[in-house]
Amino acid sequence: MNCGVVIIPTYNEIENIESIIRAVFSLHKPFHILIVDDNSPDKTADKVRELQKEFSDCLFLEQRAKKAGLGTAYVHGFKWALNHNYEYIFEMDADFSHNPTDLEKLYAACHFDTADISIGSRYVTGVNVVNWPLSRVLLSYFASVYVRMITGMKIMDATAGFICYRRQVLESINLDNIKFIGYAFQIEMKYRVFAKNFNIQEVPVIFTDRTKGQSKMSGAIIKEAVFGVLSLRIKKFFNRL
Repeated sequence: MNCGVVIIPTYNEIENIESIIRAVFSLHKPFHILIVDDNSPDKTADKVRELQKEFSDCLFLEQRAKKAGLGTAYVHGFKWALNHNYEYIFEMDADFSHNPTDLEKLYAACHFDTADISIGSRYVTGVNVVNWPLSRVLLSYFASVYVRMITGMKIMDATAGFICYRRQVLESINLDNIKFIGYAFQIEMKYRVFAKNFNIQEVPVIFTDRTKGQSKMSGAIIKEAVFGVLSLRIKKFFNRL
């Protein structure tokens, strides 16, 4: 069984992709990388294919036909990782908002400690966010407060997208039932893990806003998250989650 694979969804990340790949491969702990690219017009996938010549045994690419959302990209990556027998499966952004060195801390929480899922948390030890405007910090922080109120989860950073899963966690979830495609996907995954009583551990990290490329945040994504939490809670109440 392979050890760990880092899934990185991309759409127009040509400015970041080579640097993030090299940063992960420079770590002391070896990880594989799976890029799930949504046919980026800026040729992100072409750059990955070029780098595969150098990293042929540990860099993989799945290119989809069109932009289809963060959630579906991760579900695609999860299925690929399970089919390729990885024991630890990671989510990470391409834009360096997640520090690649923290992958080793997330891995340690699952491999050496008792976590079934470890979350790189911006809020478990205060507010550890760099370069975000106050309005976005408040939106993100109080989104997690709202999620805790509605769902009963104790997770301080419910919208975090820097995560390590043990494979048995993903095997226990019917990935075809995942509904949400934006940042609500992150909440939905945590809630499904919580509902199955897996051990969830938050690991403090510092989140740094991207310096290259464009954010994918939109009003539709926020709306999906707000109303999606309510629908998840209702489904769980009626035992239909």
